[in-house]
Amino acid sequence: MKQGTNSDAFLVNAYMNGNESALCELITRHKQRIYSFIYSKVFDRDVSEDIFQDTFIKVIKTLKKGAYNEEGKFLPWVMRIAHNLVIDHFRKNNRMPKFENNTDFNIFSVLSDNALNIEKQMIKGQVEDDVRRLIQELPDDQKEVLIMRMYKDMSFKEISEQTGVSINTALGRMRYALINLRKVIDKHNIILTN
Repeated sequence: MKQGTNSDAFLVNAYMNGNESALCELITRHKQRIYSFIYSKVFDRDVSEDIFQDTFIKVIKTLKKGAYNEEGKFLPWVMRIAHNLVIDHFRKNNRMPKFENNTDFNIFSVLSDNALNIEKQMIKGQVEDDVRRLIQELPDDQKEVLIMRMYKDMSFKEISEQTGVSINTALGRMRYALINLRKVIDKHNIILTN
């Protein structure tokens, strides 16, 4: 296929200087890729269409303000906008945990499948086993508070009532339990990631 067409940067510049058809050419050029990306995340044609339109509304607003300055990186910039709108969609519907979105766009962070594969499940199980073993090394009073708080999801008020100690003592035991866990982890160079 011949690449004799205008570059994205040229078309962006033309649009910013009043050439409306330059934007149509950009949208036509990248529509399939951007739409496919959005659809691969939401699996719903109507939602994909809405997010696609919202993406280009943001693109147009940014270009009209003259705030676009990533010359030569038009498609990654638009993909980042689409990615952020997909995240917003999931957040609004509480279907996705919130996570930090820094300024560096990493395509692998959005292409990965969130379903745990077998390897990840095995690693997660191993990490949980390692943590349980480490907890067993804690003094009994610290172990008791940590298990009540982390595994039984009890409040410090409930812990203090059940153990017969003050809330401050329960908090102190939890603090020391975490400090001691960190020491054991550092001492044995254990890596707890999943």
